[in-house]
Amino acid sequence: MLVELSVVELCYTPVFEVLQALSERFGDVLAGIVGGLGFVGVSLVVIGGGQAGLAVSHELWALGIEHVVLERDRVAETWRRRWDSFRLVTPNWTLDLPGAPYAGDDPDGFVPREEIVDYLEQYAANLPVRTGVAVDGLEPGPAGGFLLRTSGGQRTADAVVVCTGAYQRPHRPPFGREFPRDLAVLGADGYRNPAALPAGRVLVVGSGQTGCQIAEELCQSGREVFLACGRAPWGPRRPAGRDIVTWLNETTWFRTPVSALPAPAARLFANIQTTGKDGGHDLHYRTLQAMGVDLVGRLAGVDGHHVRFANDLAESVAWGDARYADIGQLLAAQLGGRAPHWPERGAFRADPPVELNLRGFGAVIFTSGFRPDYAGWVRLPAFDSMGFPITDDGASTVVPGLYFCGVHFLRTRGSSLLFGVGEDAAVVAHAVARYSR
Repeated sequence: MLVELSVVELCYTPVFEVLQALSERFGDVLAGIVGGLGFVGVSLVVIGGGQAGLAVSHELWALGIEHVVLERDRVAETWRRRWDSFRLVTPNWTLDLPGAPYAGDDPDGFVPREEIVDYLEQYAANLPVRTGVAVDGLEPGPAGGFLLRTSGGQRTADAVVVCTGAYQRPHRPPFGREFPRDLAVLGADGYRNPAALPAGRVLVVGSGQTGCQIAEELCQSGREVFLACGRAPWGPRRPAGRDIVTWLNETTWFRTPVSALPAPAARLFANIQTTGKDGGHDLHYRTLQAMGVDLVGRLAGVDGHHVRFANDLAESVAWGDARYADIGQLLAAQLGGRAPHWPERGAFRADPPVELNLRGFGAVIFTSGFRPDYAGWVRLPAFDSMGFPITDDGASTVVPGLYFCGVHFLRTRGSSLLFGVGEDAAVVAHAVARYSR
C-alpha cells in the first residue's frame, strides 16, 4: 500500500495534493514532480499568499482552473509583522474570506494577531500555495505570455494575477533618512512593544490607525510621546452601542468606487482612526491629547538633532472633523430613522511646538502610510503616474492576461479588506476564466 488514500479519496483529491502525499513517502523524486505540476506546468500563476492571493486561489479552484500561488515568505507574513499587542481593527465578523465566514462566538470582538494568522493558515491549507518562492521579476515572455524570474528559477505563464498586498512600500519623506545615528529610527513593522525600544521619549510620525495605536500604547507604558499628525478621518467606535464598521457596512461606504473619490490621490488617505485593543474603544486626536500624547503638525524637516513641524495641526484636525461629519451624514441619509445619534466632537487645543530638540529621545517610529511598489520588478507598462495598476475590474487594460487583486481601491473602498476582497477575487477569477477560453 503506497499511501493511506482510498480510491474515493483519490478520485476527489486534487492531483497536487495526491502527489504531495506521495512525496512524503518517496522523497525527492516525487517531490520534484509536485514542484513541476505546482510550478512549471501550470499556465496561471498567482503572486502573493496573503488574503487577496488566497481568495483568488479559492475562486479559481471553484471554477476548476489549475494554478499555483507563489509566496516569498509565509502565508499571512504581513500580519505576522504587526506589533505584539495588535488586534484586528474591524470586528471579528469581518474575517470573511470566500467559503470561510467567521465561526467564533464573539463576532463583535477583535481577535489578536495570532488568530488572524491561524485563520489564514487554515484557509490556505487546501490551496496550491508554494511558500518561500520569491518573484523578483515579471516581464513579457519570449514567446508571448509572461516570464517570471523567481528564487526557484525562470518560469513562464499564460496569465498572472498579482496579489502582493495593499500595503507594500512604507512611505517616508525624503528627509526621513537625515535623523542622527544615535537615534533608533524604525518603521511600524519594526516595532514590537515599548520595552523593546531604547529608553527616552519617542516621536511617532504618522497618525493613521497604526500611528495612533502605537502612540497610545507607548503613552500608557509611561513614555513621553510626540505624534506628528496629518489628515485622517475618525469616528466613534460604537455609536448607539453598535460598531461603526457594522453601521457603515449597511451603507455604500465600503462599496464606494475609486471614480467617486475627489481625486486619485485620495486613495492614499488614512483609514478611520480607531482601535480594537482592550475590547475596542475610541482613539483619535482628542482622546490622545487627553491622555497626554503631545500632538504636533506634519514633519517638515530634520537638521541634526533638531526637527521642524508644519504649523498645520489645527488644519489637520479640522479636516478630520469634516470627515467625521460626512460619515454621520452618510449614515443619516442612507439609514434614515435607524441611523445612530452622532456625538458632538468635543473641544480640541491646537497650540503645538513647531520645533523639537531630539536629545533625550530614544526612537523615531514612522507610520506614515504606504505606497504601491511594483516598479523595478513588474517590467510591464501597466501602472499610472502614482504607481497604481490601471485596470477594469482588476484586469489590466494595458497588458492582456495580467490581473490584480487586493489593491487599495482596486474597485471599491473594500477591495483590500478581509471582508471585501472576496468579491473582487470572484470578479477576477471569472475574468481569468473568460481569458483562458
